[in-house]
Amino acid sequence: MTETSTPETFTGSFTQQEPIPEAGIAAAMHVLQSGRLHRYNTGPGELSEAALLEQDFAAQTGANYCLAVASGGYAMSCALRAAGVGPGDRVLTNAFTLAPVPGAIAAVGAVPVFVGVTEALVIDLDDLQAKADQADMLMLSHMRGHLADMDRLMAICDASGIRVIEDCAHTMGASWNGVPSGRFGIAGCYSTQTYKHVNSGEGGLLITDNEELAARAVMLSGSYMLYERHLAAPGREIFEQVKYVTPNMSGRMDNLRAAILRPQLADLATQAARWNDRYRVVEDGLRGTPGLQIVARDPREAFVGSSIQFLLLDWAAPRVEAVLRRCAARGVELKWFGGAEPKGFTSRYDSWRYAPSERMAASDRVLSGVIDMRLPLTFTRDDCALIARIIRAEVSAVFQSSRLDA
Repeated sequence: MTETSTPETFTGSFTQQEPIPEAGIAAAMHVLQSGRLHRYNTGPGELSEAALLEQDFAAQTGANYCLAVASGGYAMSCALRAAGVGPGDRVLTNAFTLAPVPGAIAAVGAVPVFVGVTEALVIDLDDLQAKADQADMLMLSHMRGHLADMDRLMAICDASGIRVIEDCAHTMGASWNGVPSGRFGIAGCYSTQTYKHVNSGEGGLLITDNEELAARAVMLSGSYMLYERHLAAPGREIFEQVKYVTPNMSGRMDNLRAAILRPQLADLATQAARWNDRYRVVEDGLRGTPGLQIVARDPREAFVGSSIQFLLLDWAAPRVEAVLRRCAARGVELKWFGGAEPKGFTSRYDSWRYAPSERMAASDRVLSGVIDMRLPLTFTRDDCALIARIIRAEVSAVFQSSRLDA
């Protein structure tokens, strides 16, 4: 009698993050014990954690100004509004992104104009060039941590008079040709939501070198007339120019979240290296899998591999669904951007019916094949190797069965 071996399974959690570092917990306890959670509730000579966080992140990115806000989505809508984008304006943005990006554009009454995606999962620069006359603002999403050729992108935008705001929710700590993400356009927007590179549950950061944009953003965030308590902000004379004509649209970050974040920011480079180590283990384990395409990374791109994507290009939907089911049965949680209906966070440009769009055949082909997986730092290298073996086995099995059926 022949014994059959039990297939390997993974028993870890794809949503379990590492604990907040002890320094963050201690700083949070200090804020809680003080009772001064509101960023402007400071005593004489006291600096708030929120103001210190802004100063820290401005220095880390090399930006002149930084604002801590309630979420990454708020940072994007605040940056758009502070840059003068309003109702009816058209804003170019990625067809491959997450819903908060077109949502931020819609929040200011503007209209998204979607630009295609390549097999490298970055914005299609040829399509951007073709659509450059349709808007004077690009909300660029570095979706899932993939950076486009920023030299060529900025050349296209500069030649066409297009201002760029960068959505850096997945690229905090990443860079292109040595320049940090968020430092190419007029503003960079980051998220500190739980599944991002630093974790405060919810939160966001906005950086810029433009003093008027920075002042308007501070006023929009709800500073009242307490803007002088910011450390990484323009001088009083700039606020005098905008304070009476900029509405208060409250979206401040509080001191508790800022206190949790500051030690994490200080350790970002170390954490990025740990993510990339895990990313490479999975990537190496998947390389050469029949029917599976690894996403190419440009050597000029220094990325942070907190998630990994691969492509099942030109696979029929039932085959992709079979891979998802088979991997899930063995404990591996994959997300698919090709489903007919949005599920969880995996919506796409044709899901956002508040934003009219035209079909983009080349991009639809790519989106129909995008498989996405989180890589939390609670995974070990052995976990990552096991996950890769499971994906490889199940993709290979479905691919082989499809060839036999053909």
